[in-house]
Amino acid sequence: MSSVADKIRFEPSPLPAELDELRREVRAFLEETLADYPAAVRSHSWEAYDAEFSARLGARGWLGMTLPTEYGGHGRSAFERYVVVEECLVAGAPTAFHWVADRQSGPLLVRYANEAQKKRIIPQIAAGKACFAIGMSEPNSGSDLASLRTRAERTANGWLVNGTKIWTSNAHRANYMIALFRTDPDPNKKHAALSQFLIDLSAVEGVTPRPIKNLAGGRNFNEVSFVDVELPEDALIGTEGQGWKQVTEELAYERSGPERYLSCFFLLRKLIDAVRDKASPATMARLGAQVAWATTLRNMSLSIAAKLNAGEDPALAASVVKDLGCQFEQALPGLAQELCELEPTLDGFGLEYQQVLGNLVQVAPSFSLRGGTPEIMRGIIAKGLGVR
Repeated sequence: MSSVADKIRFEPSPLPAELDELRREVRAFLEETLADYPAAVRSHSWEAYDAEFSARLGARGWLGMTLPTEYGGHGRSAFERYVVVEECLVAGAPTAFHWVADRQSGPLLVRYANEAQKKRIIPQIAAGKACFAIGMSEPNSGSDLASLRTRAERTANGWLVNGTKIWTSNAHRANYMIALFRTDPDPNKKHAALSQFLIDLSAVEGVTPRPIKNLAGGRNFNEVSFVDVELPEDALIGTEGQGWKQVTEELAYERSGPERYLSCFFLLRKLIDAVRDKASPATMARLGAQVAWATTLRNMSLSIAAKLNAGEDPALAASVVKDLGCQFEQALPGLAQELCELEPTLDGFGLEYQQVLGNLVQVAPSFSLRGGTPEIMRGIIAKGLGVR
């Protein structure tokens, strides 16, 4: 019988030394490609959208890296992908166009999609030419994803979909959406009534995304309505009624990567640059604590990359990294403002540090919503440890 410690163990998994050359290559590419990107733009990191940049990354073979070569991927390791993702995040590269596709949609399709879907779509993901949206959350469902009500009903030719999704990032720009719908009206089948579907947004009618302006002025989120949307029979991903299992596996990819502690890392770099020549011992100690926290989270995230590389299920460990990483990211803007004694701003010239700080002060509160709230994460952890 395994102990609690065994269930949540993070085995040390340092990156292989042979990946140093890949890191140097990626870093040089980013320094050249992003030379004209202002710091304020870079601070948006993986929420910044630039389809041309994604295509350039794909042309270098740095997207779809872990996907099988027979479907257009590159058959490389999770560690190699980790290096590329880490360098992009630290540099503040605009990765939103390809982010969802490369992180979770591609692996999900490889595992559950039919052959035709794989052969048609995986090459697009690897080339950085497919933008995906995730249709999960719904109005009035709160954090209880399994209570969703959007229906996909069987018809003579496939499926008829009606309902609404919300907080769907980049749905107004996406080429495809992977959505979770209810395919069985039986109220006693809460989880077993859910199925996943692949939607080609350019080939269907009745899907209407409406961008939602957030407090920071961004319009990445959407409310998406489905009105009598007709999907072909083969839009179903995997097996009918297995959507909950599939989406749980998908979320493990979403919750475990370096983006769970590197969303504000560009600010940490700017903070160190701003205080390095005049920092007191107390300030250096506080910065050291932040660097130590980030290093610990990196080691935990690398441990999960090793699990993925070995084909293991990292869901429980991924929830721990997501929860702790969110705490780190949300604390950083306040510390950065305190140590520099500067007000955050989005205006003016020559105020690079303050502009980066101004952006992240506004968006950091949303970090705890992405990929599941802290309450959801802690509930998953408690259940996985057998204490709930």
